[in-house]
Amino acid sequence: MSSTNVATRAATAPAVAARAGLAFAVATGLLVLGMLVSLGVGSNPIPLDRVWQLLWHPDGSFDAVVVLDQRLPRTLVLVVVGAALGVAGALMQSLTRNPLADPGILGINAGASLAVVLVVALTGLSGIGFYLWFAFAGAAAAAVGVYLLGMAGSSSPSPVRLALAGVAISMTVASLVQTVILANANAFNEFRFWAAGSVEGRGYPVLVATGGFILAGLLLACCLAPALNALALGEDAGRALGVRVGLVRGLAVLAVTVLAGAATAAAGPIMFVGLGVPYLARAVFGPDQRLVLPGTALAAPVLLLAADVVARLVVLPGEVPVGVVAAILGGPAFVLIVRRPRIEAL
Repeated sequence: MSSTNVATRAATAPAVAARAGLAFAVATGLLVLGMLVSLGVGSNPIPLDRVWQLLWHPDGSFDAVVVLDQRLPRTLVLVVVGAALGVAGALMQSLTRNPLADPGILGINAGASLAVVLVVALTGLSGIGFYLWFAFAGAAAAAVGVYLLGMAGSSSPSPVRLALAGVAISMTVASLVQTVILANANAFNEFRFWAAGSVEGRGYPVLVATGGFILAGLLLACCLAPALNALALGEDAGRALGVRVGLVRGLAVLAVTVLAGAATAAAGPIMFVGLGVPYLARAVFGPDQRLVLPGTALAAPVLLLAADVVARLVVLPGEVPVGVVAAILGGPAFVLIVRRPRIEAL
């Protein structure tokens, strides 16, 4: 490396650090504001100063019950699910070197959907508390199947083989889901609400059931960030830097499975969060996964909180599933992304 390049990098490093610090501060502020607004908005609106007071000094009033027992667990579920979907998308884009990839490529949404409709059709029971674990197991089984199919005939799956295997399994599983819901009215009724993506009625039990998995997935993702940076230079360069390519890819798939599987099990399949937010995070933080992953974990819940606030306001006193609003908000942004003259590969 020439002395000019060294000097240039040394000069730009403080600017990059300052920009990243400002971006983290803005994202954190927006996240806190979004949580407060989420706690105050609904069929019974509560002023933000009153919400803040009740968080620190609950008085047993009706407002306190609404904020602490109904809206707080829902808001926390939104934050956890948003962070999980965002980081899973960032990992998936880095793993496949495709800036338009999302966790659905691994068949996670399809696997969870099949598990939900099968267990409802076979047992006749319904409710998120009942099929939560089945949805998570279905997501994990689909991801494992994609990984094994992607590495057939080789020691480790390539990004292209993973994508192709994911598309094949997703299409197959989707056809099975359609077959079941057309033959079973109970499964269809339950599936159509879950598949829209909703956090209505999601309380502390759902948060406890999925929070540990999501925390573990987030920690694993952060540990993989340096290795993913090395792999971005190419497999040969990564091996030269001491990266065990097969192990890193396997752990990345595991992290995506845990994060997206737990999030999908908790709130149903919610689109765009895992696709658009990591793309925007890279535009702000650059290609360094050590900044992109935590930046996405902060920014993705902001989008999901905003979508949920809109979902609660558009049809008062009812509400629209947050997955529907997230897709409506994210659709135009995705169109702008794909219409760019040049989309760089990772």
